[in-house]
Amino acid sequence: MGDEIKSSIFAFASVLASLSYCYFIAARIPKGFLRLICLLPVYYHFTILPLYVPSVFFRGVSALFITWLGNFKLLLFAFGRGPLSSDQSMPLHIFIASGALPIRTKLPNVNPSSTSSGPSKKKLPFLNNLGTEILALSVIFGLAAKYKESVHPAVVQIAYSIAMFFLIEVLVALSSFVVRALVGLELEAPSDEPYLSASLQDFWGKRWNLSAANALRHTIYKPVRSISEIVLGNRSAVLAAIFATFVVSGLMHELIYYYVSGAKPSWEVTWFFVLHGICVMIELVLKTAVGGKWEVPRLIAAPLTIGFVAATGMWLFFPPLTKMEIDRMIFEEFSQAGEYVNGRLVALSPLSWATS
Repeated sequence: MGDEIKSSIFAFASVLASLSYCYFIAARIPKGFLRLICLLPVYYHFTILPLYVPSVFFRGVSALFITWLGNFKLLLFAFGRGPLSSDQSMPLHIFIASGALPIRTKLPNVNPSSTSSGPSKKKLPFLNNLGTEILALSVIFGLAAKYKESVHPAVVQIAYSIAMFFLIEVLVALSSFVVRALVGLELEAPSDEPYLSASLQDFWGKRWNLSAANALRHTIYKPVRSISEIVLGNRSAVLAAIFATFVVSGLMHELIYYYVSGAKPSWEVTWFFVLHGICVMIELVLKTAVGGKWEVPRLIAAPLTIGFVAATGMWLFFPPLTKMEIDRMIFEEFSQAGEYVNGRLVALSPLSWATS
């Protein structure tokens, strides 16, 4: 456990050094192709970084935070776009936090009334309680580890679906808490009540894992749409951009699975996102066809949407977790970490001093 902690600290330090290079050197190079070339070593380092993280769990976290989101932010930064280029006077610590963590800074001077028609920003007290979310995640993982072999696989998949929601919430909330405490930035929520989504477009674009959605929107969707419009026209370009976005999302998730398990990709996760991309395209075509004259009531649309996400997730997204034994490795790692922490606490307790 001590060696794993040292390796994790080294990986963390290498990220700080890489982002400092971007801040002090790459930022002074004219944006465009030349800056992109200067950032190639950082892209390479961020891509191979998870392979040197010994912890299975933190390998997955680093793949999401650094390899995916970090590289995408730096790709935008190369061309003078994205959160790392939003403010020329951005301090180093804010630049590093924005580059290494899945956070989204709130825009200043936003009129609340102008966004009142969008998704609700008011979260339920239960989901707004980080302690409750951590407790719920711990209970789900504990029950899954104990009863996984004795219950129906569908029950396990449902448990993993709920755990995935809490895990994303907890990881981003903890990142936001640290940044808010150290830097004082006001940050956006990691998600916006995805269980209330009235459509797949609403779920993926406006409610679920907004850091990843925002990164994909600016690095994939907008460039593909802009280029495709020249050849395909506006309507077809939108569909092409949606499809490309979901394909890239699927490939990035597949890459995370590879980093964590080391197993040959099964491509089920990629097909999950390809399927959802096609369904979002169909949704958009149907909405355009009816011209807003008819809309499924939210009371019906929300359960159908979440049911479809859950059903397809149980079919394609979660099976690789069990086939590659990723869940077993994470459970064992959490158990070892718990034993290590418990042992350290016992060693530091006054009772142990008295008996030594």
